[in-house]
Amino acid sequence: MALDFNSDTSLSRRAMKAELLDAETELRLAYAWRDDRCEASLHRLITAYMRLAISMASKFRRYGAPMNDLIQEAGLGLMKAAEKFDPDRGVRFSTYAVWWIKASIQDYVMRNWSMVRTGSTSSQKSLFFNLRRVQARLEREAAAEGIVLDRQTMRERIATDVGVPLRDVEMMEGRLGGSDFSLNATQSSDEEGREWIDALEDDSAQADETVALRHDNDMLREWLLLALSSLNDRERFIVRERKLREDPRTLESLGNELSLSKERVRQLEAAAFAKMRKSLEAENQEVLGFLG
Repeated sequence: MALDFNSDTSLSRRAMKAELLDAETELRLAYAWRDDRCEASLHRLITAYMRLAISMASKFRRYGAPMNDLIQEAGLGLMKAAEKFDPDRGVRFSTYAVWWIKASIQDYVMRNWSMVRTGSTSSQKSLFFNLRRVQARLEREAAAEGIVLDRQTMRERIATDVGVPLRDVEMMEGRLGGSDFSLNATQSSDEEGREWIDALEDDSAQADETVALRHDNDMLREWLLLALSSLNDRERFIVRERKLREDPRTLESLGNELSLSKERVRQLEAAAFAKMRKSLEAENQEVLGFLG
């Protein structure tokens, strides 16, 4: 069943004119939908409680979301409630639907509050919607006792009151304290019209680091070629296949190809490394760190 959310005003007007269901009628409609999938019963049930959904949606307007979107999310929550409602539990549908409507609206508000994910756990959601209220209450209580709370103490008391880690309070204060800004926006204090993105630190390697890295790689390449030149063809093959491939080969696969045992290949590999080390020690002591 689809609901028309094109106009929150007209929807609100229709919702206010909808019938009020008594407990017996509500129960009968719930059974008809659950047991017989009667869409007419579902429509009556949803329409009757759409005023409840709209009323709850209006309480979240202070978060800056369009009222029409809030009503839409409230309506989706109402339909989820109708889908999952079990009339055998002896609970009024309106009581059950409140939780689903509220959860749907809260999820929407948190998803659209910022491009940065605001929070996903139940404790973070509770903090998002209650931080300001809890802070105001703690300030009133402190003022009544003649106490002035500093910022850190206030955060600690909020964390204790809501039951969340202190770091969550600090994070949420930052998220609620300001809105998102485009990195391509012009800095208001800059006369040359530079954008904020120009002020970000460049994480890429600097010119001197690039030159030094290239120099070190060239030296390592020369040392490797020098070390390999001290080996015979079989030893060079084993070293290349075991250490210089992206997907190194096993001792067993090399043994099968060379008609040698796995242990013999290991011995040849160890002997080759010993030769390379000896060759390089005579040339430059610094290479020892490279060969380990």
